[in-house]
Formats: sequence, structure tokens, C-alpha cells
Amino acid sequence: MAFSVLALAAALSAAAVATAAPPDPPPDPHATLAAVDKVVSPNGIDEAKAVEIGGIKQWITVRGRDRRNPILLVIHGGPAAPDLPESFLYAPGWEDYFTVVEWDQRGAGKTLELNDPKAVAPTITTDRIVQDAEEVTDYLRKTYNRKKIFVLGHSWGSNVGLRLAQRRPEWLYAYIGAGQMIDFTAQERVGYAWVLGKAKADANAEAVRQLEAIAPYPEADGRIPIEKINVERRWSVHYGGLTFGHDTYEVWEFAEELSPDYSQADFNAIDQGSALSFPRLLPQMAKIDFTAVTHLDCPLIIFAGRYDYTTPNAPVQRWFDKVTAPSKRWVWFENSAHMMYLEEPGRALVSLVQDALPLAGGPGS
Repeated sequence: MAFSVLALAAALSAAAVATAAPPDPPPDPHATLAAVDKVVSPNGIDEAKAVEIGGIKQWITVRGRDRRNPILLVIHGGPAAPDLPESFLYAPGWEDYFTVVEWDQRGAGKTLELNDPKAVAPTITTDRIVQDAEEVTDYLRKTYNRKKIFVLGHSWGSNVGLRLAQRRPEWLYAYIGAGQMIDFTAQERVGYAWVLGKAKADANAEAVRQLEAIAPYPEADGRIPIEKINVERRWSVHYGGLTFGHDTYEVWEFAEELSPDYSQADFNAIDQGSALSFPRLLPQMAKIDFTAVTHLDCPLIIFAGRYDYTTPNAPVQRWFDKVTAPSKRWVWFENSAHMMYLEEPGRALVSLVQDALPLAGGPGS
């Protein structure tokens, strides 16, 4: 009898389990991060919108926990590689002290989706994107009633940002260059020599073979064919010239996929934008040369990754040493390569607060 009772209890228990409601699905990480990052402070600002810039719709986000704080416009690199999908990894701390603006440039990300790519393609030039940056800056000044803002330009965006600083220094509290482009062909030569040396020291026969096959790099006339830069970048990334201590960028790409700001369609647009923009802008990038610029009329801050061999530091340091500005500061990121504010977000925050913010009078200015 005892056995029968136990068997019956077990059967009833199994039946109860079988008819129980299925477990709740795991929470959506995108929605979770969006809820965590939501600006809830009474005087905060949290906007995402398309604005008319340069005759087309362009996407910006404007976020900060105190709208009295100075605006910091981030000009992303690539070309056509928006920072917005990875901003949740570094920007929340910035938003305590700044109103942070992320902008998807012409031909990039969400902005690409807002417009007809075929119509936009002929307008994807350095001059047009610099004009866009000027219009975005003026839009922010007028919309949020500011005389000046901060501008941070990263990589390709440092070319755009430095040109903006030359054209409109009176609009800027400071220009902050991260992974600064100064003399593109000189920096490419330094990067190529470094990565070839790393490959030889590593006895990596395949890397040496591929790298030697693209010599001379750049071309004798300064041109940089897209197939050659692709080879150089492949091995530069492998040896940590993009992110220090990592032989791939995949870890950051996987992190981006959790973004509360970007859908899969938006990520697809990044790839489409790169294919549209990079071939058009690379010949113009090869001509980047600020070595004759000896003065800026706004303060200058340079963020430099100690191991950056995507935009190597030596040519930038030579320029920085001779350029004059109302104030200037060089900030080393000792554990970073090219992606310094992703690699050392705490160091970036401290420098922004200590080195940049006082130029605007401090938080809540």
C-alpha cells in the first residue's frame, strides 16, 4: 500500500509539473539597458530625433542628467562607423557632467536609413560632412541656447572636428581630438612599419607575405588603394593596433549588439554605409595634412592611446608640440590603442571632467 501511495504522489507531482505554465522568457537585454540608461532626473534631457542638416534628415541623440551642463558633441570615426550603438558602454558617466550628443553622419547608420542612399552618395565628401558638423553645432547652440559647446572628434571624426575647430573656434569651449589624424600618409607609414615588424618578430609567415605584397604602402604618390589598407588593417587589428591586448574587434561588436539604441536593421545600415562612404572618402583621407596648421583659436585637448597604431602618435606629437592655442593638453591612455574611451572609460571620464569641464566653468554652468 505504501508503495502505491508513493507512486500515486509521484504521478500527481509529474502531472502538476507537466501542466504548469512555462517559465517566463528571459528579459530583453535591449529593453533592460534602455530602462537602466533612461534619464529620470527632473532637469535632465533624453531626446532622439531626426533633424534637417545639409538638406537631408540626420539622426542625433541628446542625453544628460542636468540640461544646464555644457554640451559635448561626439563626431564619430569610420568613416560611417557611428558611436551611438556602443555609447552605452562609456557615455552614462559623461552624462552626469555633460549633455552628450551622438550624431550619425551623412551616409552612416540611422542617417543612412532616413534618406535615399543613391541621392546622398554624390554628396559624401569631406567638405560636405564638415559643413554638416558646422550645421549640427549651430543647431545645438540655437536649440539649447548655448554660445559654445565641446566637440570630441575620434579617428575619421578627428579630421572633421579639427576642421570645424579651425572654421568656428568661437563656437567651441575646446576641441578634443581622440585618435587624431594629422598627416594621414605619414601615420600610415608608421603603422605599416610597426605591423610588419610585429609580424616578423612573431614569425607569422602569412602576415609577412601579405604585408610585403602591398609594399610600397602608401603608394609613392601618396595614394592608398582600398585593397591595401584592408590588408594593413587586418594585421594591425590582429596585433593590437586598434584595441590594446585584443587580436580582434569582435568583443566590442558583440557588446554593440546589446545596444538599447540600435536595431538589427540599424546595424545592417552601418555595413551599408561603410560600403557607400569608405571608397568615396578614402582618396580624400589620403590627403589629410594638418602639419602646416600652427595655431588654433580654441583650447585643444588630445586623447592618445599609448599603443595606437591605427593613427600612430608620433606625427601627432610633432604637430602638437609646435601648434599654439589658448591652452592645450596631451592626455595619455596608458592601456589603450585607438579606441581609448572604450578601452579606458574611467580615464576618459576623469580627463573630461578635470581637463575639459573647467573650460566651460564647471558642471551646471
